[in-house]
Amino acid sequence: VQLQASGGGLVQAGGSLRLSCAASRTSRIIFKDYDMGWYRQAPGKQREAVATITSEGNTNYDDSVKGRFTISRDNAKGTVTLQMNSLKPEDTAIYYCRATYGLVWWGQGTLVTVSS
Repeated sequence: VQLQASGGGLVQAGGSLRLSCAASRTSRIIFKDYDMGWYRQAPGKQREAVATITSEGNTNYDDSVKGRFTISRDNAKGTVTLQMNSLKPEDTAIYYCRATYGLVWWGQGTLVTVSS
């Protein structure tokens, strides 16, 4: 599975960004069976889960982003999206999408920088 993440950038605190992760065309047939997630890694810190969505559509969020971030998926398009609102400087990190289907695949990171 190849995953292509996009949508990162520089935003002021309180602003919004929308991250998108697209699976390769050859993977879209079984994309609906993947559990998907967004993870982030800030400088000097370990990678952590931000939001996940199962193949059944069940979502889970880290406490730090609950009420501000929303994860969603479009199985027909083979995409998973992270809508990030009310961004804070502490949300600054490289964001990665991940697919799980027995094995684990990671997309390349996309940098999110939130200025105060």
